[in-house]
Order: sequence, then C-alpha cells, then structure tokens
Amino acid sequence: MVYVPGVTPSKWVRIWNERLPDVPLELVQVSAADAEARLKERGADAGFVRLPVDRTELSAIPLYTETTVVVVPKDHLVAAAEEVTVEDIAEEIVLHPLDDTLDWETPPGLPAFERPATTADAIELVAAGIGLLVVPQSLARLHHRKDLTYRTITGTPQSQITLSWPEDATTDLVEDFIGIVRGRTVNSSRGRKPDEKAAKAPQGAKGGRPAKQGQQRQGQGQKAQGSGGRGRRTGGGPAPKSGRTGKPRRKS
Repeated sequence: MVYVPGVTPSKWVRIWNERLPDVPLELVQVSAADAEARLKERGADAGFVRLPVDRTELSAIPLYTETTVVVVPKDHLVAAAEEVTVEDIAEEIVLHPLDDTLDWETPPGLPAFERPATTADAIELVAAGIGLLVVPQSLARLHHRKDLTYRTITGTPQSQITLSWPEDATTDLVEDFIGIVRGRTVNSSRGRKPDEKAAKAPQGAKGGRPAKQGQQRQGQGQKAQGSGGRGRRTGGGPAPKSGRTGKPRRKS
C-alpha cells in the first residue's frame, strides 16, 4: 500500500489489523508524482493518491477534498486575516515547486526567479522571506514550522484524495480494504466469496424446518390414534334402551 505525503491512513490500517491480523499491511510513502506510476507498474496493490489519475487503467474512489491554504511568515500581513483570496496575494512572489499537487491553469502571484524542486524546499524559502506558498492544508501541517503560519485561500484549485488501484487487479484483499475505507461493517457480505458466505451460515439452518414438519406429522399421528380410541369405545354396539321398556305389562 502506497500513500502520498499529507495523507494519514492510520485509522484504516488500524481497522485492517483488527479484522485481518494474519495479513500484514505494508505502507510505503511515495511522492505525489510517483504514486500513479507505482500503481501501474504493480509496485503496490493500492494507494492513497491525489487526483487526477489515469482512469483508463486505474480505479479510484474519491475520499475527501482538502482545503487550500497559503503559507506565510508569522509577521506577514496575510497572517492578520482569517481568510484571503488570490487577489490578495497578486503582488506577492508565490513559489511554485516542481512537485506542486494543485492543478493550476495559471498560478497566482508573481513567479519566483527559479522553481523549488520540492514543497519542503519551498517551505524553507518562505521561512527565509523569499515568497509565499499555496498548498493543500495537510502539506502545510506536514511541514509545520514555528516561524510560519497559514491561512485559508479562496479562488484556487483544491486537492482531492482518492483510494486507487489497477482496474484489472482487483483482488479479494483489495476488496477487503475498499470495504474498510467505505465503512462497511465486519459482517457485511459484499465482496466476499460465495463459499465464505456459506461458511458463515449457521449449521443446521436448512434442516430446522423439515424437523419441525416431522414433529407436526408425529403430533398429528398421535392425535389420530386418540380419535381411534374414542371410536372403539362408541363402536361396541347400540346403546341399551331405557329400563322402563323391560318391565312386563299388567293384565287388565
């Protein structure tokens, strides 16, 4: 399992370890630029990556969209606001690292003389007062420094995190992890094999009804025998007539 910087997969990994303790889950952090290639080359079964991804080869389940922020020195004027717009930093130098994860049509602000190689390098330049940096909030937190802060910025692209895997390699274990990410309970049958479902069915579940019917037939037989007994008691002959008819008549 691969994941890009800024993603925290710990809660899903914890659930995996609880449900499948005998199947180790290896996590490998890769750069956002390398994540898609790693999945296509089968270097991982699945991964937490940032959109966009090649949907002709990779399946993807969007998970959440991140807030975009601008990272500034703590004494910068932007730090006095709760939220800023792209227009507010139009006259500022805005760093645009080579590993930028935001899908810009036109980056905001004034371009720097040279593009930093990484987001970590850009953070160092912000701390040195060279410029500002616009990133997803998780990356601002990841590269937190005491002398820097960040503010929400509007009018910019947002980064979307997705669970992605090779479309033609959807294994049973990948299905299990998809279920965990989607919040399925441990008793959910979706994605399990038919024989696994059958194995979970209570033993004797199918034999309960015939046994009940047999008991009913046995009870009916006992009832019939009881009726036959009453028939024998009433079938011994006609009931005797009244005793009055047995006396001789007196002659007149």
